[in-house]
Amino acid sequence: MRIDLNADVGESVGPWRMGEDELLIPLVTSVNVACGFHAGDPLTIETTIAMAGRHGVAVGAHPGYPDLVGFGRRSMRLSAAEVEAAVVYQVGAIGAFARAARTDLRHVKQHGALYNDAARSPELAAAIARAVRRISSDLVLVGLAGSCLVDEGRAAGLTVAAEAFADRAYERDGSLRSRDLPDAVHEDTRVAAEQAVEIVRAGRVRATDGTTIEVVADTICLHGDKPGAAARAAAVRSALLDAGVEVRALGA
Repeated sequence: MRIDLNADVGESVGPWRMGEDELLIPLVTSVNVACGFHAGDPLTIETTIAMAGRHGVAVGAHPGYPDLVGFGRRSMRLSAAEVEAAVVYQVGAIGAFARAARTDLRHVKQHGALYNDAARSPELAAAIARAVRRISSDLVLVGLAGSCLVDEGRAAGLTVAAEAFADRAYERDGSLRSRDLPDAVHEDTRVAAEQAVEIVRAGRVRATDGTTIEVVADTICLHGDKPGAAARAAAVRSALLDAGVEVRALGA
């Protein structure tokens, strides 16, 4: 058994700090670097990629809606063409910084509302898959396990990675519980660690209504923007290793 551990990072903007990247990045195997639309700025992108390189962590792009004020967690009525162009623009920026740092860009994972919208909409998912393929067919497209984005990525001929979450609650249909509802985020390190192990070892997760749903994942996400992110990452990684799971980057 093996799994990739990924984290959303590089979400600071200028003097406004977000997350615990210095502590979190060494604990994961892949990072999703904010591209400047929902968070991040050029210098933050550059320093985050350099930090990932120092720790041997795989670098991916984390594009979202152009929504700095809402941290990319509000849906926007963009056309498929607008979404495709926005993804090309954002992934291109991360790719340029990665090349400058002599680091490979490995994958693309959408952020926030764009991630959730693409999980449900074949049209948006296909637009994102086209955008990624236009940049490089070697990039891995990461999407919610069982979602439209995974299906459309495969249809576009891309390598896809089905993603699950250690620190998010699930609904019985396999979607993530809305952050507008209580108990959407698992802040307890023990709960997050137990959920990660259950996903990898049993291919399942308990939904908010108590039902058990199937979740088969290639990568598990740990959010970097909440307090205690590094502690949760350490607990999850330790629990996986104790359970006999190899923790390794996508494609490594």
